[in-house]
Amino acid sequence: MGKNLKEAMKMLEDSQRKAEEENGKKITGDIPGPLQGRYENGCAYFHEEEREGLAKICRLAIHSRYEDFVVDGFNVLYNKKPVIYLSAAARPGLGQYLCNQLGLPFPCLCRVPCNTMFGSQHQMDVAFLEKLIKDDIDRGKLPLLLVANAGTAAVGHTDKIGRLKELCEQYGIWLHVEGVNLATLALGYVSSSVLAATKCDSMTLTPGPWLGLPAVPAVTLYKHDDPALTLVAGLTSNKPADKLRALPLWLSLQYLGLDGIVERIKHACQLSQRLQESLKKVNHIKILVEDELSSPVVVFRFCQELPGSDPVLKAIPVPNMAPSVVGRERHSCDALNRWLGEQLKQLVPASGLTVMDLEVEGVCIRFSPLMTAAVSGTRGEDVDQLVSCVQSRLPVLTCTLQLREEFKQEVTATAGLLHIDDPNWPGIGVVRYEHANDDKSSLKLDPEGEKIHAGLLKKLNELESDLTFKMGPEYKSMKSCIYVGMASDDVDISELVETIAVTAREIEENSRLLENMTEVVRKGIQEAQVQLQKANEERLLEEGVLRQIPVVGSVLNWFSPVQASQKGRTFNLTAGSLESTEHTYVYKVQGTGVTPPQTPSGTRTKPRLPGQKPFKRSLRGSDALSETSSVSHIEDLENMEHPSGGPEQVALETSSPELHPGAPTPQDAEQPGALQNRTQSPEDDRPQVEEPDSLR
Repeated sequence: MGKNLKEAMKMLEDSQRKAEEENGKKITGDIPGPLQGRYENGCAYFHEEEREGLAKICRLAIHSRYEDFVVDGFNVLYNKKPVIYLSAAARPGLGQYLCNQLGLPFPCLCRVPCNTMFGSQHQMDVAFLEKLIKDDIDRGKLPLLLVANAGTAAVGHTDKIGRLKELCEQYGIWLHVEGVNLATLALGYVSSSVLAATKCDSMTLTPGPWLGLPAVPAVTLYKHDDPALTLVAGLTSNKPADKLRALPLWLSLQYLGLDGIVERIKHACQLSQRLQESLKKVNHIKILVEDELSSPVVVFRFCQELPGSDPVLKAIPVPNMAPSVVGRERHSCDALNRWLGEQLKQLVPASGLTVMDLEVEGVCIRFSPLMTAAVSGTRGEDVDQLVSCVQSRLPVLTCTLQLREEFKQEVTATAGLLHIDDPNWPGIGVVRYEHANDDKSSLKLDPEGEKIHAGLLKKLNELESDLTFKMGPEYKSMKSCIYVGMASDDVDISELVETIAVTAREIEENSRLLENMTEVVRKGIQEAQVQLQKANEERLLEEGVLRQIPVVGSVLNWFSPVQASQKGRTFNLTAGSLESTEHTYVYKVQGTGVTPPQTPSGTRTKPRLPGQKPFKRSLRGSDALSETSSVSHIEDLENMEHPSGGPEQVALETSSPELHPGAPTPQDAEQPGALQNRTQSPEDDRPQVEEPDSLR
């Protein structure tokens, strides 16, 4: 290992010596590699933590602007507080990290808002920044450093770096730039906004994720002429261990070569452009980075177009819409986009998609091949597959979003059902059945309601429809409810809600019937025990005390046997009453009792075409019927709707007044014995009771 390190260090020294001999200047005067000619007269600092380089740059800026900082320390900062300006679209936690590393209070951070009226909503507002700088100067503060973005962490937007550089030169502020778009500096074609970053005071590059290289340090390039201040700030070091930080990156760059580095960055940019151009042709998809043609980041989301709106202006809210309606639509679209992102990640894992929640737009899907393509191996075919998957999921998203409001109205208008607003559920909606003993004001566990919803979920899943049903706790509650999944086709919402209500009501009634039957059986058993005890006492009185003695009783029973009938009790579940078993033992038949009624079916199923699944709207009268099955299916449906005879049969019956209502028809006359069966007495229909032996 030591031998290899010595050889690597020797190679580094030889390359440096050759460069010095050819150029006649220091190696730090020009950055070799893909950035050669882009960032002139710069020095490099290698670090493991991405934010460490910015912290060292802030320390260098403090030493440069405060001459007595080495001697007086915090007293100098207290008399004239420094200000660090960060964009509102900067990485989360970046400002807190800088304050902790520099020992500065949080008021030293100034959050610069992004554009609200003109320009991108993720770019720094330059006019507002200038106003903030003037206000800080008037208050006796010192504007120290500005962190600009060449590709924000969220959507990849680039600030107006050229205008920011002019502003920083005017007020003596250090300009630092970071972002994924800095990788495009290695290409031959670079946008003017990104090319302006080469004029900044410092920048941070992360070649490891860009090139798919693990354990490769980040690089911070800076321009400064005082080596003493850079040494105090920690940007330079004489330790050999610090110099070896660049070894993994140097070896990786030597392995890839200049062409390999440029090819990987170019491939990532081509993938993003390919996806962006394809998504522009897809309806209901909004792209957030359309003005950033050179950005290697594509951020998109599903958004339902408003009726009558211009397709170019997608998803623009109507000013007359109530805030509650806008908020509801926002939550609905966020849930659907979250579902779409998870589906695409599973279907196309090589795409490296991420789902993120933006403050203004909501939940979006980000495609950043510059950070993922080298590791995941993303190709152009994966981008085409991603676009096809988006198109295949659009009908489901559109149909579900259209049916949500109708489902809410139907549930609200149905007695016994309560609509639950769950913003995280991407399906049609959430509904809960309110049973008779439901305490609506309590959020405690409801065992009876949980039992009803469990049975309801089982019944709904047995219908084998295209919808999916799940049961889970209500949002901020412990009560159970039914979650209706997404719809891929037109669904009859009225039939769906009616089925849920009727089925839940049946389950509740059956549960009550079972509880009532249990109580009736318990009371019947107690009454039977009392009657049997009374019967035993009466038998003792009839037989006498002597017959109960073992020896004497057997003698008396032998001389004078007792003719005792077997008596018992039977419980009729239908009638709910006790009956004697004497009739059963004497006549050897079971009492008929009361015939139990048939269990009514509460679900009113509508007539459906053969093969049509539940909750589907009928295709009758539409052009969607197939040529082979449309006529037969319509005839079957009409026969189901009109089971009785047609008008010809009615006319035939009314045209035969000579037939007596009690007379047999001609068909009956042709069958022998038909008239005999008709004239049979009603007594023959009764069950034949076996006569006792004494009557035979």
